[in-house]
Order: sequence, then structure tokens, then C-alpha cells
Amino acid sequence: MIPSGLTTGTWTLDGSHSEIGFTVRHAGISKVRGNFDDVNAVMEIGPSLEDSTINAVIKSSSFNSNDANRDAHVKGPDFFDVEEFPELTFAVTGIEGSGETYRVSGDLTIKDTTRPVVLDTEFNGVAVDPFGATRAGFSGSTVISRKDFGLTWNAALETGGVLVGDKVTISVDAAFVAAA
Repeated sequence: MIPSGLTTGTWTLDGSHSEIGFTVRHAGISKVRGNFDDVNAVMEIGPSLEDSTINAVIKSSSFNSNDANRDAHVKGPDFFDVEEFPELTFAVTGIEGSGETYRVSGDLTIKDTTRPVVLDTEFNGVAVDPFGATRAGFSGSTVISRKDFGLTWNAALETGGVLVGDKVTISVDAAFVAAA
């Protein structure tokens, strides 16, 4: 069953009201947070969830952790290698759930590795903004192993452990706008 208020057709991501973020453990004692500033996504709502799709393209060079040195390192060959792999992608393969709670399955591609992931997703509703645009909101998250995607660079700490944790929490706050 399609969530209440969603209509069939094409919905596009409103990048200025959406965020694709991440959190990763740093030095075993704190967390680094950031986001990707350049994301495009299209949601095609069919007559049922089984007939609906979402495809997202994230520019890897738009990685932003608010630290220029760290950002340059992560964009380089040790991590995303943005020159060789300019995009990360996510393609939905299935949607299950009802009401406000959904499990969105899809294929996440980072560099040259594609793996299935599941986002636990909340449907936040549909509203018409003051300018007449129909908007739908979603929030979701998943945890991935960065090593599963070939992101294996690390540095040992004198006190034991490593500089960058393996588990990365990906969070999505997305606003989609229906085609007029």
C-alpha cells in the first residue's frame, strides 16, 4: 500500500531541504559527522510499493566533514578517489512496510563495489507548501562496514585501536517534490 498522500508519478529530491549524512568513530573516542552536498534523486511512485523506485546519485567530491584537510584526504585515493569514482549511487530494489515505518532495500555503490543495504525509514507525511508544491518527507538510516566497500585505509593508535572506525552510520533526511 502506498503511503497516504503520495501520488503516482515522478518526485524529485529537493536538495536544499534534504541531507545525506554520515557518522563514523574517530580514534575510538569521538565521532566525526558530515554530509554530501551534491545529491540528486528521483522517486517514481507506481500503483504499489512493488512498482515504485528510487534512484540516487551522490557526487563523491561533495563530501563535507567541515575540516578541509580531512575532506581532501577522504576525497583522495585512500578513500573515495573522486577522480576515478566521481559518483556514489543508491538504487532501490524493494520497499516493505506500511503507515509510517518502512524498510527500503537497495544497492549502494561506492567506488567499484556494490552491496545491498537496508534503510529503516520513516515516512514523515505529505504537505503542500505556500508556493503550491506537493512535498513528501522521509527519514532513514543504515549502518555499513566501510571495509565492505573497499575503504580500508587506517592508522594504528599508540594506545591501541585505529584512527577510523569500520562502522559508518548513514542518515537520510529527504524532501521530495511531486512533478507539477
